[in-house]
Amino acid sequence: MSLANGRHYLAIPGPSVAPDRVLQAMHRAAPNIYTGPLVDMVEGIVPDLNRVARSSGKVAMYIGNGHAAWEAALVNTLQAGDKVLVLATGRFAKYWALMAETVGVEVEILDFGNRAPIDPARVEERLRAPDAGAFRAVLAVQVDTATSVRNDISIVRAALDAARYPGLFMVDCIACLGCDEFRMDDWGVDVMVAGCQKGLMTPPGMAFVYFNDKADSFRQALPRVSSYWDWRPRTTPDGFYQYFCGTAPTHHLYGLREALTMLLDEEGLDAVLDRHAVLAQAVWAALEAWGEGTAIESNIAPRGFRSHAVTTVRMTPPQATELREWVTETAGITLGIGLGMADDNDPAWHGFLRIGHMGHVNAHMVLGVLGAMDAGLKALGIPHGGGALEAASRVCAVAPNPPA
Repeated sequence: MSLANGRHYLAIPGPSVAPDRVLQAMHRAAPNIYTGPLVDMVEGIVPDLNRVARSSGKVAMYIGNGHAAWEAALVNTLQAGDKVLVLATGRFAKYWALMAETVGVEVEILDFGNRAPIDPARVEERLRAPDAGAFRAVLAVQVDTATSVRNDISIVRAALDAARYPGLFMVDCIACLGCDEFRMDDWGVDVMVAGCQKGLMTPPGMAFVYFNDKADSFRQALPRVSSYWDWRPRTTPDGFYQYFCGTAPTHHLYGLREALTMLLDEEGLDAVLDRHAVLAQAVWAALEAWGEGTAIESNIAPRGFRSHAVTTVRMTPPQATELREWVTETAGITLGIGLGMADDNDPAWHGFLRIGHMGHVNAHMVLGVLGAMDAGLKALGIPHGGGALEAASRVCAVAPNPPA
């Protein structure tokens, strides 16, 4: 007998749960892609994407995932032989760095490990060095989905300014746009990349590159940009087809339109961010209770540097894998694997799991995940402290005034 029968819940850090309304908006016949309601609808999507990012710049839309956005950001601003500084706090900044190398860009990585945020003092020190003028861009990830660290982009920008760094500041918000606060204009970000499948609550398939005039001046200086990745036709289109360099992702656009309406016009962005903050703190409260006197803990110790979109959990190997498998088979919930925290062939890999709490999530979904995990810890005889569900429910009980 299994308790997993019923509607399965995907509690991984992306793709996130798509609302039924979004799926229903996508469930329609293909529309006219040359004129009519679809064309009119898309003209309103870009301003709303800017509202989510607190940006006044331009947004290029691509058919692709986050890796597509990485490449688009790189090839519109850099050319072979250029140098960049990558600030790594986990797997995904290093993957972005690897992609830069494949297009001929020289990469230097400042690695802050898997359990700490970017240290702005180290960044400033590096950018004050005599050779730092060669860096055409500094790349960072706001939330690394593997480690669940949340970097304070504003203080990284302050470090760049203190060092009088003249190049571009490029930020990956794929994991956290619409979950953790991001202010592109106020924080001095020149290029930002995102995807539709996490905080924007739409099935995977669309990627976005936000950029300001400074970044576009770097694009202007390039001798060539591939016609597909070029962001200029996508942001100043001569005809609807240029938004996507061909056929539009029609059904994704209908879903994205519905998701943006839900986020911005119905719930409101501030309330969306507050909801994510409360639900994340409920997860943390449960972890802290389970971890009392045991090896269970959040990968990121300081709460101020934990993401509101995903939490990476550390346990004694192989307990994390055992718990994930039990929760899936017995309770109908899929938790995230410990991506990038150890080599897949290393036994330590089995000591990590991730809880996604991003996008279309509410209290009963998160408390249900925590309740299933609590049952799994008991069923498997994994040492854990008590009171986790009580602690999590107390956090939810004080909403809409979440604890600091």
